[in-house]
Amino acid sequence: MTLENAIPNFADWIFDALRFLPIFIVVFAAAGFFIGFLVSAVRRGPVEGFYAVAQVIGSAVVDILNTSIRRTLAMAMLAVQESIRRKVLVAFAVFVVVLLFAGWYLDVKSDNPGRLYLSFVLTSSNYLVLILALFLSTFSLPTDIKNRTIYTIVTKPVRGTEIILGRIIGFMTVGTAILVAMCLISYMFVVRGLNHEHQVDGEIQLTSTELSPDGSLQGLTTYDAHHRHTITMFDDVSGETDVVMGHHHAVEKVGDELVVGPPQGALAARVVRRGSLRFKDRSGKPGAGVNVGHEWAYRSYIEGGTLAAAVWTFDGMTADRYPDGFNLELNLRVFRTHKGNIEKGILGSITIRNPNTGARIRSSEPISFAAKEFSIDRQFIPRELKAIDSDGTVSDVDLFEDLTDQGQLEVWIQCSERGQYYGMAEPDVYVLENNGNFAINFMKGFIGIWLQMLMVTTFGVGFSTFLSGPVGMLATLSTIVVGLFRQFIIDLVSGTLEGGGPIEALIRVLTQANLQVDLDIGRFPTLVVKFLDARFLDALNVITVSLPDYAGFSTTEFVATGFNIEPSLLAMQVIRAFTYFVFVTIIGYFFLKTREVAA
Repeated sequence: MTLENAIPNFADWIFDALRFLPIFIVVFAAAGFFIGFLVSAVRRGPVEGFYAVAQVIGSAVVDILNTSIRRTLAMAMLAVQESIRRKVLVAFAVFVVVLLFAGWYLDVKSDNPGRLYLSFVLTSSNYLVLILALFLSTFSLPTDIKNRTIYTIVTKPVRGTEIILGRIIGFMTVGTAILVAMCLISYMFVVRGLNHEHQVDGEIQLTSTELSPDGSLQGLTTYDAHHRHTITMFDDVSGETDVVMGHHHAVEKVGDELVVGPPQGALAARVVRRGSLRFKDRSGKPGAGVNVGHEWAYRSYIEGGTLAAAVWTFDGMTADRYPDGFNLELNLRVFRTHKGNIEKGILGSITIRNPNTGARIRSSEPISFAAKEFSIDRQFIPRELKAIDSDGTVSDVDLFEDLTDQGQLEVWIQCSERGQYYGMAEPDVYVLENNGNFAINFMKGFIGIWLQMLMVTTFGVGFSTFLSGPVGMLATLSTIVVGLFRQFIIDLVSGTLEGGGPIEALIRVLTQANLQVDLDIGRFPTLVVKFLDARFLDALNVITVSLPDYAGFSTTEFVATGFNIEPSLLAMQVIRAFTYFVFVTIIGYFFLKTREVAA
């Protein structure tokens, strides 16, 4: 799974958030008061403007403290009825039609159809729901003001907070109902689409040519769903197939026949323990991984046939948690400088080491393996291992008693073949704790979509308090675009991306100048262009960090690649989303309060 930014520890994250929250509230309130005073001072003069702002703040405190749940729910019911009149169920109908015809376009011969199906249903649900929330939230209030239907509301004892909260709750109620239906239908679509059956192809006879290297019996399944499996029987009654297209099957002997069970592993929710990664260079000294020329520097590479190694350090590795040993899963990449034997994987080794370099038992004997590129390779690390003592002798040791130090151990991975390279990032190697419930994890993925819908609805209603429908829609759409491409903008502002700001980029396009050369327009014009670009990028950076990171709320990749969405990640997403909800609702209230809606 591609996880470029590590998930922070929740305790550390919430501590930092609470530490800066008071400062943010003070700056937010001061900025709001100052801007409101400037606008009011221009209209009424400084003194009258100050009293007008103070009066609005005082009435806001009264409105917030006296907000009625009953009136808010009444406003929400009106929003629900309005949404139904606008035929929002068309979005759900579009989703159903998309699923009906999806089978025509999804590649059922994909190397991992489970990942393909899950990515498709989650991504399509995400975009449809965001579009629905965008149109519902941005056009409702401006339409009521334009048609004067809001007069029948504001002339009654209904507060501004109740109008805004009622709109948000009503639209969220409709969106939630549609999203729940999408979730249920998507789940059935995925399960039904991936379900298939195999049978044993012929009979498995005990012959010398059919014995696997460990002496177990092998055979083949029938060719179904565009693939077949190799069966390995561990004994007379049970066995397992190999992993093909991201799944495998259990095999059991029922009566006189071998029965191949349903697919397993395609729909998973692996709970994992992640470690921290560091590298050793080709001489065995601390260093960095090698860049083999790929533009995307997410993974670093280690050179084969040298002392280069990738070292993961894991905490919490105790005998109580892993009484028989642990499963280590690898998702490595391979870079070949020469073809070699293309039918065989590049050989490597796994070594378990004690982080305490002064310990008598420093490392286990290397465990050989062949890298399985673009698929997860599970290596079981047993409790009993062969290890090398400090004096070089080999002895039997206990994994936890001899190779861990206060629950901490190191996993060293090296490439054994000269001229070949292993590529890895920190999330590519982890300890498998257990397998969680896929259905629950699938629902967690839709919670991320729901939180995005909440933010879009909140921003849409907030913008609609002072903008017209089309303009409010464009403003809300801009927050979505900035949120989805947040990392690109940050890289642009930080200078990671070459080409400069918008003015410099336009000049380079018109003059067809290379990105790596300096601008050739004169010293003073270059300084002016760079100054203007820098100020624009500074403003863009402020806007970017102020808006929600929609891409960070998407957990599609977790679900599609079979990883459990950690509760801490979900908790951080919920807190972020509701923080935006609170602050944008307050801003929208003040805009609605100052807007002339009465005749």
